[in-house]
Order: sequence, then C-alpha cells, then structure tokens
Amino acid sequence: MDNTTEGKWDSLPVKLNDGITQTLNELGFTHMTPVQSACIPLFMRNKDVAAEAVTGSGKTLAFVIPIIEILIKREDKLKKMQVGALIVTPTRELALQISEVMGQFLQKFPQFRQILLIGGSNPIEDVEKFKEQGANILIATPGRLEDMFRRKADGLDLALSVKFLEVLVLDEADRLLDMGFEASLNVILGYLPKQRRTGLFSATQTQELEKLVRAGLRNPVRITVKEKGVAASCTQKTPARLCNYYTICRAEDKFNSLVAFLRQHKHEKQLVFFSTCACVEYFGRALEALIKSVTIHCIHGKMKHKRNKIFSEFRSLKSGILVCTDVMARGIDIPEVHWVLQYDPPSCASAFVHRCGRTARIGNKGNATVFLLPMEESYVTFLSINQKCPLEQMAPVSDVVDVLPKVKALALADRAMFDRGMRAFVSTVQAYAKHECSLIFRVKDLDFVALARGFALLRMPRMPELKGKNFPDFIETTIDTDNIRYKDKQREKLRQKLLIELKEKREERAAAPKRHNDKNKAWSRQKNRKDRRRKTAAKRNRDEGSEMDDEDMKELLKDTRLLKRLKKGQISEEDFEKQVTAGPKSQRKTAAGPSEDPPSSAGEEDE
Repeated sequence: MDNTTEGKWDSLPVKLNDGITQTLNELGFTHMTPVQSACIPLFMRNKDVAAEAVTGSGKTLAFVIPIIEILIKREDKLKKMQVGALIVTPTRELALQISEVMGQFLQKFPQFRQILLIGGSNPIEDVEKFKEQGANILIATPGRLEDMFRRKADGLDLALSVKFLEVLVLDEADRLLDMGFEASLNVILGYLPKQRRTGLFSATQTQELEKLVRAGLRNPVRITVKEKGVAASCTQKTPARLCNYYTICRAEDKFNSLVAFLRQHKHEKQLVFFSTCACVEYFGRALEALIKSVTIHCIHGKMKHKRNKIFSEFRSLKSGILVCTDVMARGIDIPEVHWVLQYDPPSCASAFVHRCGRTARIGNKGNATVFLLPMEESYVTFLSINQKCPLEQMAPVSDVVDVLPKVKALALADRAMFDRGMRAFVSTVQAYAKHECSLIFRVKDLDFVALARGFALLRMPRMPELKGKNFPDFIETTIDTDNIRYKDKQREKLRQKLLIELKEKREERAAAPKRHNDKNKAWSRQKNRKDRRRKTAAKRNRDEGSEMDDEDMKELLKDTRLLKRLKKGQISEEDFEKQVTAGPKSQRKTAAGPSEDPPSSAGEEDE
C-alpha cells in the first residue's frame, strides 16, 4: 500500500457519523491516508489491527475516529466512571497531542469525557479529577496508568472502571518496549477484559513487538504502509518528500557550523537533536546567548514539570528552535517543521528514522541533516543498508565564524555554565561508548582534545576514559577554575560552605595517624590473611548452598589443612605436592600415614 491519499472519507465501506465528518471538514482533512483507509473499517468491524507505517502517515486519526464510532454505537451507554477506550503512548508529549486531537472531535459528542494521565503532575490531583469528572476515554503513559490502578486506597477503583473497555490502542508500540515499559504493560493488560478490540500502531517492526502482538491481540489483521514507488524488498522508512542530508565537519568546528546554519535559517522552525540531557542543557543555553531574535526552547527527559508547557508553546510558534533529546523523536506532530538537525547521531539506528520523521509529515516537504565527524562517514552506508534511509551529502555550511570564545566567556562568568559544559562532555563520551554501531563509533578513535575544544571547555574533566592520558595539545585556561563563581548568590554561598567543610575534613585526615598498609607487612603475614579469607569464603559458599558439591568442598578443606601442615613443618614440600596432586582422596597416601588428617588444633578448621 502506498503512502499517498486514498480518496475521500465518504468512499469508506462504512459510513462515518455526521459529527465526525463535520469535524474532519473543519480541520481540513478532505482525504484519507492509506493507514486510515485500511484501519478504520477493520476496527469498526470488530477486528484487531497491527499497523506498521512510516512516521507522519496519519496514524492518530486511524484510531481516534473508530474509537468514537464504537462508543457511539454501544448499546448500553457508558456511565460517568465507565471507561470505554484506553490509549497508551510512551511520552507525555505524544499523549498531549492525541488528547488535543481527541478533544477536537469530542466537541461534537459532549456525552463522552476524556482524561489525560501523564507524568509531570501530582497523581493525587489526577485521582481527584477522575473521581469528580469521570472519564470514558483514557489517554495515558504507562507509568502513570500503572500507578492509577494502585490508587484504590485513595478512592479510585480504576480496575472496576476498565471492566467496560471496548477498545485498547498501543500507540508507538515499539517505542513503548524500547523505553522499558514491558513490565508496566503486562500489569496494565492484566486488568483489562479479554473481550475487546486492540490496535497496535508502530513505525518499525521488532521481535519484541511481535511477542506483544501474539500476547495482546486476537487474530490481528496486519497492515504495512510503504512509501510510493519503493519496492517491497527495499522499503524506505522515511517520508518520500523528505530531503535527507549529511555534512562532514571536524569536532572543533561542529558547534560553529551549527550556529552558522541556525543563523541562516532563523525565520524557519527547526529541531536540533542531541544525544544526552546534559548536552541539551549546555548547548541550549549557549544557543540562547549566541542567536538573537529567535525563540529557543529546550526539552529533555529529565525535565518534570516544564515539558508540557514548553511543548505546547513551541507547537504554536511560526518559527523557532527546539533543542531536544530523543524524547521528541517519536510520534510528535509539530506543525511546519522545516529542518531537523541531528548534532549527534542517535545511539540506536532506528531512532535516526524517527528523528527525521518530525518533518515532511502528511505529504508536506521537509529537510533533515546529520553532523558527522570524518571518521563516522561510513555511518551513511550503514543507514542506507540497515534502515533503508539514503542520505545525500550537503555542502559545508558557509559563513562560519568562531563562537567558541564567547561560550568560554559564558563559562567564566557563571560556574553553572562551566559545570554544564563538563557534564555535557562526559555524557557525550559515555554515550559514544554505548553506541549501537560500535564498529563505527569507537571511543578509542575519538580525538579528546578536538572534542574538548568543540565543547569550549576551560580544562579537561576528570573521568575514567581520560585516566592516565596526557593532552599537551589542549591549552587550559590560566584562571583557577575553582575560583569561578555561580551567578546565583544562594548557590555560591552554599558552595563556599561546602568548600570550607571539605577543607576541614582534609585537614582532619592529614592529622590522623596513618593506617598500616598490608603491603608493608611481612610476606608471611599477608599470606596468612589471604589464606583465612579464602577459607572463610569456602565456608560461606558451603553454608549458602554454592554450586560446589560436597566432594569438592572436602577436597578444598583437605588442601587447606595440608597447606597448614606444610607451613608448620609437619610435612615436607615433596609430601605436600604428592598429596595435592595424587588425585582422588581415596588414593592419597603419605609417609606420615593416611591423607584424612585431623585438624592440627581444636577449632582450626572453623577459623
């Protein structure tokens, strides 16, 4: 099935309610997409659906419309606290977006209420809102939804409410599993009635997803939507009208190139992806200072209460820059995004496709580019083969100026900025070490000096990956970085207090008598201690039911006894070697008698 328009809504084999048709016309959706024309009739005919479609193919309407149709046609009308539909999605931004779309349709159907259950708010407030208003449609993230099922003590019996469930939708299902929500999903599914319609929507197919299909769906109809003109054996996973580029630049030039590009496109709407939350915090602040007359927002997964507001504000902008992590890579529909810029390639190759999919949505044109180091150029070939995502090389960014001295000045003026830079560098190196494509992205190939220059660091951070390395080519600032102060006076006051406490502790340690180091003890005393530790460990294994069987334990204890007799001069080294290497204990004989020697002193065996 090609990802083009599939005709008007009245061409569906099932008739839509007049209220739905009217809303579609008001929103300007005159034609269906393939995933909509395929899923809506199946859902309305009591079929379970597993749909795989590229990002931006209109999956949201493919389940919002049938949910409303099914609830309208229900014989027993839903009461205030009876839930007829449940939509589970991996991120709060995507949940907000679905809720917004659902709300537009529910204006024509005031008999139904929806409720949004997502993180970033007080769960008790959600409980009280549910109890007061009720809800027939739940839109939720897995963690908060699982928490709500356990709020019976607070007066909410959600398990009872979902007994009336007609439809379950798992949106961005592959991402639900990628983000580690499998355990939460299993808990949630345990509360839901088996007789229901289930829709599973995703942009990619994985083995874990296939397990979920088998566990949660009954004889599902599988739908795969492909881009027009692409052979089945080579399915392109990005929108057909997306221009996908890559650009090569050195580590020390990367941020300068990004700033120059953003300045040249400041009247457009752009998403800039970084690999870590720390990088979003650092480079986001730097961009705010360097690019004037442009609205710049930052979003990452560690933000709790601000994310919803920031997301809504950016969606409403005509132009601006959103600096973000992969929390914004899946399912998010932001209108008229002109460029998606990937400053860091994502650690997971499939995330590359989803990042690009934030532009060129629903048949619109869009552009995306990824910044690569010279040693990373083979990633282009990897993406073409592994993700069916061909890239075209973009000419180097023009009119690049060196803005790194200004970033250093920001760090010198405020310790908070200095700290952000150090954390961003460390997090980038650690993310690089965990990259899925470890043959291309190798820490040992990184030029740490060039990378530190590109981060505008004042000095090299202390971290395991740099331990024992010297960097003569890196010129550190002549200013003592310990003397850089926080602009926030309260924070600086606390830092000074902690520095005084740390100094006092160091002085106390210096004045305290030094402990004797085992390395300075006689070799024989060190060996005695090691023997005792070894014997104690052997006893612990025996007591805790180790994998060692009784025969092996007896052998170990026997060898320990022999070692003690050797040290006390009761047997010679030759006798010791013979008994240890003689084989099974039934064959061991010594000049002093049988090998089953008793302990040489009372209690020694249990020392």
